[in-house]
Amino acid sequence: MKLAIQPRSIAFRLIVAVLAVELVSSILVVVLSFGYERHIHFRAFDVMLHGRADSILGAVQDAEDPGDNVMLDKADLHIPPDDVYEVYDEAGHLLGRSDNWQGAGPGVPTHSLGDFSQIRVSGHHYRILRIQGSRTIDPGEHGGGKLRKVTIVYGSPTFHAWHAVRGAVEFYAAGSIILLIVTGPLIAWLLHRGLLPLRQLASLASQVSVDAWQFTPPASAYSTPELAPLTHAIESVLQRLEQSFIQQRAFVSDAAHELKTAVAVIKSSLQLLTMKRRSAQEYQAGLERCLADSLRLEAIVADMLTLARAESSAPVDGPQSTANLPACIDQVVVQLETVAAHRNVQVNTTVSNSIEAFEVALAPEACTLLLSNLLLNAIQHSLPASAVEIILILETEENAPTAVVQIQDHGDGIPLEALSHVFDRFYRGDPSRARTTGGTGLGLAISKAIVTKAGGSISIASQPDPALPDQGTAVIVRLPISR
Repeated sequence: MKLAIQPRSIAFRLIVAVLAVELVSSILVVVLSFGYERHIHFRAFDVMLHGRADSILGAVQDAEDPGDNVMLDKADLHIPPDDVYEVYDEAGHLLGRSDNWQGAGPGVPTHSLGDFSQIRVSGHHYRILRIQGSRTIDPGEHGGGKLRKVTIVYGSPTFHAWHAVRGAVEFYAAGSIILLIVTGPLIAWLLHRGLLPLRQLASLASQVSVDAWQFTPPASAYSTPELAPLTHAIESVLQRLEQSFIQQRAFVSDAAHELKTAVAVIKSSLQLLTMKRRSAQEYQAGLERCLADSLRLEAIVADMLTLARAESSAPVDGPQSTANLPACIDQVVVQLETVAAHRNVQVNTTVSNSIEAFEVALAPEACTLLLSNLLLNAIQHSLPASAVEIILILETEENAPTAVVQIQDHGDGIPLEALSHVFDRFYRGDPSRARTTGGTGLGLAISKAIVTKAGGSISIASQPDPALPDQGTAVIVRLPISR
């Protein structure tokens, strides 16, 4: 059974991290202070041992005997009662030692003078120094007197030095603990205050809902370098979400209106047939109207599904499909040749001589749907006995080849107030056209979704002028060429 791990806040993690760093730093300071204090105190301790050993050397006097030997005069010795010492002449004879010691014995090194060693005396640790000195006997005699060498072993207990070291380390440790106790709440307060802009930003962002999109970040969120990118990102996301919700609501509302109208027409046609007895011809005519309305309803649903697929950003499995753009143009022109002939409109295709067959980043069926929607619109909006021009050119600026398709009709054009809505779903720029002949209003929306998904762009240029009734409308599509 796995235990659930409780999530921790950023402030808690930062406080723990800072305190952990302080704790490690305090431990390091204590360790370093221990080494430093030990070095300082034992260096002073060794200097003290040398000084006291020199005082013992000063107590070595002439023995005033025929052999001109030396002796240890304890009368003027003033050493601490815990210290120990012993003095030997050059022949190894003991000249004297402290009363509280039985001698160093084999524990004191004899191979090197000036060395320090550690021994235990009466259960205590002592630091022992062994030095060699000399005294001159009868310096007034001929030859400057006689030189006598002596060896001094001096020791002192180390607990005084260790006590001083421990006191210093305890001071540093206590100071570190007090520092942790004081800085802990201070760090928590500073972090709490420092994260205030983030909490304010989160509080304002949490108030955003489907019905309330107002989001005004605090000034501190913009002035904080770490929060400024997040603030701009939240604003951008919320703006896109709001626009998506608005478009979704408009689409659902328009779709419901379109479907409701089609269903109401079918329902009224059926109700009309059942109101009284009718002839077979009347029933057949009524059923044909219902069938036509059902076909239109089916076309609306099909266009809605096509638009949903075109706007989908789901990745395509396998290699990306491409289409031969010149071949698609020729195919669409052939498909709509009958429609153009019925409306007495001629379709002319102009392709640059430098253009050979090339591919664009569109599936063949999507390319055909795009071009058929645009060409059918151009044919339907053209005046009788006019022409529709399809122009295909290549742009190679900045080493990024782009195919440009322009479809120009010679109709009445699009009013300026309607030009910004032509790509909206279910929008019909010509209110005089009935639903039964005017299409579903999704053709241009589907075209824009196809071009946008392919990484291209689509635009419409139209400036109707009463003096130039055949100026018409130009649709310009730019599509990246597949490499």
